[in-house]
Amino acid sequence: MSERTLVLIKPDGVERGLTGEILRRVEQKGYRVAELKKVAATQVQLAEHYAEHEGKPFYQPLVDFMLSGPIVAAVVEGDGVISGFRSLCGVSDPTAAAPGTIRGDLGRDWGEKVQKNLVHGSDSAESAAREIRIWFG
Repeated sequence: MSERTLVLIKPDGVERGLTGEILRRVEQKGYRVAELKKVAATQVQLAEHYAEHEGKPFYQPLVDFMLSGPIVAAVVEGDGVISGFRSLCGVSDPTAAAPGTIRGDLGRDWGEKVQKNLVHGSDSAESAAREIRIWFG
């Protein structure tokens, strides 16, 4: 059954010129980019997107990082795309992500207080619907 997920290429990925490579990997996997836009995130969007993390020690550094530059937001479609894209990303810590994954091949620890790990992918169908609404209306 075809699913939809939100993919965000975070400011570090955009700044490093990795947008094309990341989208190439998405399409090479057989998924379809249904919607795509480059945006400057707002405090309101990020507060809604990361609401479950509010109050945690990493929340404000994460919000500040996501406000630090442009983000590329995409709605990606395909069978099993939610779990498939998360597998394609690799684990959150780029230094522990397996070779062949986006984070494993392209990410690293920059020694900063926020984890710059290039991409975000929705973790469930419910999250995908909520996140797509936040970023695409």
